[in-house]
Amino acid sequence: MNKCIFLDRDGVLNEDRPDYVYRVDDFIIPDGVPRALQLFKDAGYLLIIITNQAGIARGLYTRDDVMNCYAYLQQQCGNLIDDIYYCPHHPKFDSESLMRKPGSLMIEKAMAKYNIQPATSWMIGDALRDMQAGRRAGVRTVRIAHPTATDLLDSERCATDLLEASHYVLSQG
Repeated sequence: MNKCIFLDRDGVLNEDRPDYVYRVDDFIIPDGVPRALQLFKDAGYLLIIITNQAGIARGLYTRDDVMNCYAYLQQQCGNLIDDIYYCPHHPKFDSESLMRKPGSLMIEKAMAKYNIQPATSWMIGDALRDMQAGRRAGVRTVRIAHPTATDLLDSERCATDLLEASHYVLSQG
């Protein structure tokens, strides 16, 4: 079985904004992200993005916009990411979806497709919903903590950025 790092996108792989990040021009990759991804790959982890993209349901951007940002991220990070799962739904704008975090269906689908062992896998995100989705899927969690976060007790560990999170995960064996 494989081990995997499940990664939220906004706030982890790119800088988050108050509005939606859907244009490559606004897709800012923080320092340390490419290095962290390489460290995970060198340790034998699959890397899979698990992201809610409610802006699609709101009509603000398209699936193509999401995939253009993904292609840009791949280009900037050496094509290290193995896959992306995104939920385009939002209950206030189109429909309920079991894929939407804090649900764990995106993670579960990836686990089935890639034969992933939950006990050796991690979810890294910046929101409570990321931690909840990870726990529901049976993986360990690391929260990228922003100064305004108040609900940090719901993760195994907090880190200031993905590089720090990678050092913690890799120290756990």
